[in-house]
Amino acid sequence: MQMKSTNSKLRLPLVRTVTTLTEKIHRPVLSSTTTTSSSSLVLESYLQPHINDTIYAKNRTLDSYIKSGNFTLAQKLFEEMSMCDVVTYNLMVSGLGKYGMPKQALYYYYEMVSMGINESPSTFSSVLSICSSHDGFLKQGIQVHCRIIKLGCGCNLFIRTSLVGFYMQMGCLDLGFSLFDEMPERNLATWNLVLRGFCELGRFHELLRVYHEMKLDGVHPNGLSFCYLIRGCCDEKFFYEGKQLHCHIIKVGWARSNIFVANALVDFYSACKSLNDARKSFESIRVEDVISWNSIVSVYADCGLLFEAVELFYLMQFWGKPSIRSFVALLHLSSLNGNILFGKQIHCCVLKMGFDIGSFHVQSALIDMYGKCRYIESSVSAFESVPKKTTQICNSLMTSLLHCGIVYDVVEMYGLMVDEGIGLDEVTFSTTLKALSVSEFASMDSCRLVHCCAMKLGFGSDVAVSCSLIDAYSRCGHVQLSKKVFEQLPSPNVICFTSIINGLAQNGLGRECLQTFEAMIRKGLEPDKVTFLCVLTGCSHSGLFEEGRLVFYSMKAQYGICPSKEHFSCMVDILGRAGLLDEAEELTQKASGRGDCVMWTSLLRSCRIYRNEIVGRRAAKALLELDPEDFSVYLQVSNFYSDIGEYEASMHIRELAIARKLTREIGRSFIEVNDPHIDWSSVQNKKTEDIRHRLRQ
Repeated sequence: MQMKSTNSKLRLPLVRTVTTLTEKIHRPVLSSTTTTSSSSLVLESYLQPHINDTIYAKNRTLDSYIKSGNFTLAQKLFEEMSMCDVVTYNLMVSGLGKYGMPKQALYYYYEMVSMGINESPSTFSSVLSICSSHDGFLKQGIQVHCRIIKLGCGCNLFIRTSLVGFYMQMGCLDLGFSLFDEMPERNLATWNLVLRGFCELGRFHELLRVYHEMKLDGVHPNGLSFCYLIRGCCDEKFFYEGKQLHCHIIKVGWARSNIFVANALVDFYSACKSLNDARKSFESIRVEDVISWNSIVSVYADCGLLFEAVELFYLMQFWGKPSIRSFVALLHLSSLNGNILFGKQIHCCVLKMGFDIGSFHVQSALIDMYGKCRYIESSVSAFESVPKKTTQICNSLMTSLLHCGIVYDVVEMYGLMVDEGIGLDEVTFSTTLKALSVSEFASMDSCRLVHCCAMKLGFGSDVAVSCSLIDAYSRCGHVQLSKKVFEQLPSPNVICFTSIINGLAQNGLGRECLQTFEAMIRKGLEPDKVTFLCVLTGCSHSGLFEEGRLVFYSMKAQYGICPSKEHFSCMVDILGRAGLLDEAEELTQKASGRGDCVMWTSLLRSCRIYRNEIVGRRAAKALLELDPEDFSVYLQVSNFYSDIGEYEASMHIRELAIARKLTREIGRSFIEVNDPHIDWSSVQNKKTEDIRHRLRQ
């Protein structure tokens, strides 16, 4: 207890008696009062003449204010209190933490410590819970741990359990488990905290080991324990173990008696793409809830099964009102299929049920859906209808703009977020860097600026951001910087390796491309289709015929990956550059009957280099048949006939293109000189001398 003034008096026994009588006499009045102000008046009108200057009564009034969410009155009462004790501060700290005001809660905690009031176990529990529930409070939580040690409270079971929960939720699993291991006594709640920590970070093997230790310790798991165990198996790699756990749950009787366990089973089979098992688990639930319906609708939507997802969504409306998760899943399905009509129908349902206001997840999904369906005007309209622009909302518009190829506006959006003080995250940086890597105006300074900002905010080592950085630097021709970013990654995955391989390939470093590919294989990572495409591109650009052939034929033989048209196109280009035109033509026809324009174009280009009239004529004929509306096709065929001396045929092809009124886009070039971008087209050769002069400077 801490006095704020020396004029206060204590009458605690009387307070308890009066307060008890007050509750008994006026309980009907208090229960019927719904507003905060009227509740406060009833309490104050009776209590003020008797106990206005007592801690106990004011703590009860303070508690009523906090529970009703009226922090203005709560703070006013707290400041007017002449005397405070640990309960007073506990109420302020836990209340502010519960209503999402962690900084204010910690302020009152620090004030309590500075006033010389010793914390209770409830204080430490509340403060640690606040630190673990909000990002960026790891340091403060560690300080609280130091305070616990200093006061000698570390052996208290309640406090130790809170510490274990704090470290497990903050991702410090080793430290959390070490504290847990040192506990002389461990209850079910403590075991569940450890299970939760390993579950949330996907550490399945440790999760299973803790469960076995729990059983050896004689602690019987409850429904929450099984929820963590099942959710920890939500990966196709652990499908067999999850099935075994399901059998055990049925055996001990938790599968049908606990709705949370049943929902976890639906989520598990959904994550493992086992639709039949997910449906059976859903149908075995005696009384479904909104989570059950959300899970089963989402699994069919995620698998692209439109008819089944809509049917379940229709049945869900007979049960009750759909929730946010169902709408987000269906909008995502519309995005995947590019089905704008279905997306608009779901949008109508969203408007009808009022989910368009206040639900950032639904609003974000709407922006994304319209963007993925290339209705960018509707996507922008959905964005503008959101009153408060959050990071997630802005990211959705940025990805939509990028998907529609409006890269300049993506960078503009990034600048707007910085100017408006909207938080930036890994998606923001990754999308901005992708826009820079594919844009015509990509500059080294722009990439460096975004990179510095990402590092400053702690996203420099994020995998998505790093991969986008590698692409952006490679696009600018700074491969050494791309390699440096890659080398700083602690444990690069397949996507990271693919990004650096692509960067090396685009800059003509075929040998390094192959060496990086081999390093990836040695690390035990399996390449995917995109990885092989990047390696083949590198071999093509560097003229590595034998190496490219080995990589191409190893796709099916060693990794079971069937080459796509893009892989065949690269291989045709490799064979054509090596002069093996007959083999290249055979591979083109093998790819998909008549092949496609990219393959025949590559083959025709090689025929022009090696003066092969026979294969060239067939390639020219195939190109004209495949794409008779493309001016570039006529130009290439005309140039081929010109190269082999058939000028009349060359002129005839050009006349055909003119008769069809075909045109081509004017070629443009960009160069960055002393910060500003200079661009000129193929019809603006007069700028060339000016550019050369500026470069010499």
